[in-house]
Amino acid sequence: MTEKSSNELEQRFRDVEENLKVIREKMAEAAAASGRRPEDITLLAATKTVPVEVVNHSIGLGVRRIGENRVQELLGKYDSYRLEHCSLHFIGHLQLNKVKYLVGKVSLIESVDSEKLAKQISRLSEKNNTVTDILLEVNIGREPNKSGVLPEKLPELLEYAASLPGVRVRGLMAIPPAGAPAEETRNYFLRMHRYFVDIKSKKIDNVAMDCLSMGMSADYPEAIRAGANQVRIGTALYGPRVYPQN
Repeated sequence: MTEKSSNELEQRFRDVEENLKVIREKMAEAAAASGRRPEDITLLAATKTVPVEVVNHSIGLGVRRIGENRVQELLGKYDSYRLEHCSLHFIGHLQLNKVKYLVGKVSLIESVDSEKLAKQISRLSEKNNTVTDILLEVNIGREPNKSGVLPEKLPELLEYAASLPGVRVRGLMAIPPAGAPAEETRNYFLRMHRYFVDIKSKKIDNVAMDCLSMGMSADYPEAIRAGANQVRIGTALYGPRVYPQN
């Protein structure tokens, strides 16, 4: 490593330390506003394009969940991650032919949005003699180009996923439309929380409903105030993403 790259890495470490302090303060304020304790809300660090050294530094600072969006990037970083005290989630759109690379490696797949995907995770989990925890992703904004099950199809997908061996439904995930007005975004979050509470009250076998994952760098305090208990934060923690040059 050159002196320049070493200095740049050290600066990123310091930036992450400062950013994490701010994020934790805002999370604690939002938790209090929703009548909960700071420890009731979990930070998941979204690590797309972030160097392993920087991610591991954040783990050393107490980050206990990290999430990758892309299977290839996850596999490239996997052996270098410090996962002894940190769980690894997959949070991006997942193709059927990539499931085999994740089963047994990730603690949670947050982006299950179809019966086909749930069935493939079930099949490969059974094959590997394991149980994979999943969240059902809801296309709360009904965006045609975004993944996620439509809200009216959620009960059907939930019933199907709950019936499968080798998987456990642990909750819901959603990403409201980017750039929506604040009040509209808040309404999306509140709607997701209602789905979450309603499903939890039904006490369905193989459905725990202990994770409502919503809110990112731009809107995580609002998501927490609306009921989220996990927020996925990348840019606010690690800085702007730097994509590799082709």
